[in-house]
Amino acid sequence: MHGNNHATVSGPQIRTAQPDEYDAISALTVDVYVGDGYVPADNDYTRELGDAAHRAAHAQVLVALHEGQVVGSLTIAEPGSPYAEIARPGELEFRMLAVSKRARGLGVGTALVRTVIEEAKAGGYEAVALTTMSTMVDAHRIYERLGFVAVPERNWSTDDGLPLFVMRLALS
Repeated sequence: MHGNNHATVSGPQIRTAQPDEYDAISALTVDVYVGDGYVPADNDYTRELGDAAHRAAHAQVLVALHEGQVVGSLTIAEPGSPYAEIARPGELEFRMLAVSKRARGLGVGTALVRTVIEEAKAGGYEAVALTTMSTMVDAHRIYERLGFVAVPERNWSTDDGLPLFVMRLALS
């Protein structure tokens, strides 16, 4: 083992993003969504992904830190807020989950989603909801493991016809 006891490695630190982290979060989110083929490099949604400062002004942006580096993020939106797309009253929505390629497998995505669930419970929400794409297989594994279920009657499409899928976790 040579002193490499991985059991002592702590999980990622999750907290609300600070202004000096917005650039890193923006770059990470665009890198993941474009690099993994979810969105083209130049469209309106990609520009939205690349503006963490705007998101933080209108929603809650969580950051995951590993060894002091930004390795993940997501955005939490309350129903009726500017970044809410599908949240109904009583639901807390999260969007734009991104984990850097070098930090995958460290539990970053799971820790971020668990934090949303904890915040939703603390805030008295009855459920957490999200929109995903069929190609986001790694994220689906996280969601299913945490108990999210598909809600096909709420599926929707982007303006250019990309099908999107809604998942929901009931908290009661």
